[in-house]
Amino acid sequence: MSNTVKIPPKRGTEFSVSKHLETATGLDASMHFLIMEKLGRMHLNRQVMAFIFVMVLVQVCSEPTIRYSILEETESGSFVAHLAKDLGLGSRELAARSARVVSDDYKQRLLLDPETGDLLLREKVDREEVCSTVDPCVLHFQVTLEKPVQYFQGELLIQDINDHAPEFPDRELLLRIPENSQPGTQFSLNLAQDLDVGSNGLQQYTVSPNPYFHILTRNNSKGKKYPELVQDRGLDREEQAELSLTLTALDGGSPPRSGTALVRILIMDINDNAPEFVNSPYEVQVLESSPPDSPVLTVLARDADAGNFGRVSYGFFQASDEIQQTFSINATTGDMRLKKKLDFEKIKSYHVEIEAIDGGGLSGKGSVTIEVVDVNDNAPELTISSLTSSVPENAPEMIISIFRVGDRDSGENGKMVCSIPENLPFILKSTFKNFYTLVTESPLDRESRAEYNITIMVSDLGTPRLTTQHTITVQVSDINDNAPAFTQTSYSMFVRENNSPALHIGTISATDSDSGSNAHITYSLLPPHDPELALSSLISINADNGQLFALRALDYEALQAFEFHVGATDGGSPPLISQALVRVVVLDDNDNAPFVLYPMQNASAPFTELLPRAAEPGYLVTKVVAVDRDSGQNAWLSFQLLKATEPGLFSMWAHNGEVHTTRLLSERDAPKHRLLLLVKDNGEPQRSASVTLQVLLVDGFSQSYLPLPEVAQDRAHEDEDVLTLYLVIALASVSSLFLLSVLLFVGVRLCRRAREISLDGCSMPGEHFPGHLVDISGAGTLSQSYQYEVCLRGDSGTGEFKLLKPMIPNAGIEIMESPHCRDSFVFN
Repeated sequence: MSNTVKIPPKRGTEFSVSKHLETATGLDASMHFLIMEKLGRMHLNRQVMAFIFVMVLVQVCSEPTIRYSILEETESGSFVAHLAKDLGLGSRELAARSARVVSDDYKQRLLLDPETGDLLLREKVDREEVCSTVDPCVLHFQVTLEKPVQYFQGELLIQDINDHAPEFPDRELLLRIPENSQPGTQFSLNLAQDLDVGSNGLQQYTVSPNPYFHILTRNNSKGKKYPELVQDRGLDREEQAELSLTLTALDGGSPPRSGTALVRILIMDINDNAPEFVNSPYEVQVLESSPPDSPVLTVLARDADAGNFGRVSYGFFQASDEIQQTFSINATTGDMRLKKKLDFEKIKSYHVEIEAIDGGGLSGKGSVTIEVVDVNDNAPELTISSLTSSVPENAPEMIISIFRVGDRDSGENGKMVCSIPENLPFILKSTFKNFYTLVTESPLDRESRAEYNITIMVSDLGTPRLTTQHTITVQVSDINDNAPAFTQTSYSMFVRENNSPALHIGTISATDSDSGSNAHITYSLLPPHDPELALSSLISINADNGQLFALRALDYEALQAFEFHVGATDGGSPPLISQALVRVVVLDDNDNAPFVLYPMQNASAPFTELLPRAAEPGYLVTKVVAVDRDSGQNAWLSFQLLKATEPGLFSMWAHNGEVHTTRLLSERDAPKHRLLLLVKDNGEPQRSASVTLQVLLVDGFSQSYLPLPEVAQDRAHEDEDVLTLYLVIALASVSSLFLLSVLLFVGVRLCRRAREISLDGCSMPGEHFPGHLVDISGAGTLSQSYQYEVCLRGDSGTGEFKLLKPMIPNAGIEIMESPHCRDSFVFN
């Protein structure tokens, strides 16, 4: 494959209109004088002036011609040439200037890669299909560029390859030779057809070895090679009446291809007169619109012989496939008729060789020239090379389309006038050859008109006139001059806590009065003003429809409400944005049960309260304090005494949690009571918490001497269970017994003072406290072992116990001596 680029020399810049009209149209000077005189008297319209300008521009503004060559049957997509380099342009410049390749045969056989600048084959090219027998086979094309508009002429030479073998029209040839034929006589035979050309075409003929004939290769008037059989020796019909020879046609390819035919030679009696045509050569004109089976002409040949030797039959001689497919001849009458419709645009004339053969085998040759007369049977054709369907409303002088017009007819039938309606803000500009550019005449206004339908009308000058119309729709595109507008300036949305993730909580909406991408709105979350608000983990937004979703379950106790801004951005360039405020309010659910602050609970024992047996009805035993993290009616708490050891002894106020006695206590009442107290909220569903309270009845203590127990940890902090021990001592004896007890304690201390000086201790009276005052067993009122230090103060004269501090747990009663109180008891 090779390619060349040839630049023709530049023409002079001075010229006259009549001179170039003569050059462009092929008319002589007198005819141009009449045209110019006619133009001087006529008022030319815009279409005629555009036509004359194009014809002159073709001669003056021709661009250089680029020439390439390829082998036929080259695969589609094959590389032809680096067009960008040959044109002196960069590959990016080709893409930027919308480069296109247009072929003259109305078939796009070439393809331009705008990225690389390579010229490629769109499809496999068959030279015989494109050019038939024409040699050289040249495919003309144009390269069009925009910004600015520029054209280049191109030629693609399709080189032949040896892909066809010679082929005889008939597999068997019959040759009648009189027996008196002399040696050296030559007999022309029908040639073989080879669709290839040049060296790949038909080169020579050979014949099978025989003693009577040899073969010569001749050239006819058209330069085609045909076989000629030359007689080498005399024939004797009585010795051999028929010969069969093999005729072989060879082309010049490598390797050569061949085709064969059988030549049957019948040796005839003497016939000394060959037929002769009367009016050869014949010339006739046929309209291309003639239907098949239309008569063309009748040929006539005469033979001076009589009888069978004078009877003539007609046929084609050395006719090509195209002639045999287009015409037929009656062997008896010599009538020629059409077998198919003619096409002036493909073949303008035919040269047909005819033959008349008499009964003795002698033949006479003649020729018929058939001129095809053009009729206006092809409407103009319009090919769009470039089209811009959308134009911004503020763009002046913008190219809408580049197109080419053409007409397959010739003469006046092939001349064309191109126009558009005059009431549109567009104009047509003739650029190069038959190329036109449709541009805007002034800036367009989308608000006044958003769409134009432009009808391009191309008419030829034939009779009758044929017209082609093509409508182009141009949309006036909008500029982005309107920002999106929300339907509300702020939105309030409510969502219950403990919602499911990805819950749709609301939708925001905005509109944009622009059109197209300028009106396409994208929604987004704007960064919150509060840096501590992790908005991206709470809320997401659908960018297309503005739907808001809660990403996770919300907790009213952690976050009651929050605010953020959303943005609506259109798709314009530059984009415009609007924003709106969204407030999300979290609604409370009853998801928290009440929590009891007092009495305090532990895992090992219930809280214990002391109740004097002398308490009046309505005596306040304790007050339950509880809280609920919920709000509203979910946090309204009510209290209830759910269970008691003696149901009628205690009551609980429902609204404040106070536990009161309902009657006077008696000796029959148990010393220990267990109360189950219930705290419940007012939510739905209702939630509750319970607390167990242990009440110990004590005798004779006033309230001021019954402080709340203190819970102590051991000194090593190893025992995490808080042990509580309540020491209940009831003095029920009369004053005499109390005084006697004091005296006994004093006496014991005096008696043992001397012995206990070194011990610095307290003496223990022999008597024990009444068993009903203190329960030191594990099954009594004090369910857990606590150690308390109890001092008996002898100097006050008022005999009373003082609870000092809890000691380490121990079982039983230990007698210990305190530095602050010598007479002391330790109860376990």
